Amino acid sequence: MNILHVDSSALGGHSVSRELSHAVMATLTRNHPAALVTYRDLAANPLPHWAPAADASDPAVRTGSEALDEFLAADIVVIGAPMYNFSIPSTLKAWIDRIAVAGRTFRYGASGPEGLAGGKRVVIVSSRGGIYSEGAMQALDFQEAYLRKLFGFLGVTDIEVVRAEGVNFSPESKQRAIASAHATIDAGERIAA
Repeated sequence: MNILHVDSSALGGHSVSRELSHAVMATLTRNHPAALVTYRDLAANPLPHWAPAADASDPAVRTGSEALDEFLAADIVVIGAPMYNFSIPSTLKAWIDRIAVAGRTFRYGASGPEGLAGGKRVVIVSSRGGIYSEGAMQALDFQEAYLRKLFGFLGVTDIEVVRAEGVNFSPESKQRAIASAHATIDAGERIAA
């Protein structure tokens, strides 16, 4: 089994999504001790934003190809995805632009688009300063909704979200949100599978 772990928060040790993505990884590796784990920290080592390259020897092309190969090889992908300004960090978008590749992870046919990256599981570890899963702010969720649609477009149907939201309301709210997410991870039979 191959597990790809991607973190994108710029907050380092203060990051809720990093804390929780590492908790998901601890559960997965405890249950799959022989798993081969690849870790990509998009804040520490950001991928260049996509641009057309004329030369395959361009380091940006090689790095993008490595990211795509890591994604394709993974059986499980764990993504630490904080909400930044109602969406995802630009570093995560740069990574997505390297894995959403026509002919490799999707194609267009007579019946329309077809995802080619099915058969894998994606665990999205979401952190949010406010509450966006319900209520008036739900319409501003361009984070989880985008990630679900994107991976669905690539053919991934097994998508799970571990969420901590309301973390910026107060220290108590942050503590409750993190504890609730840890409880989801600890009790999650699907996460451990």
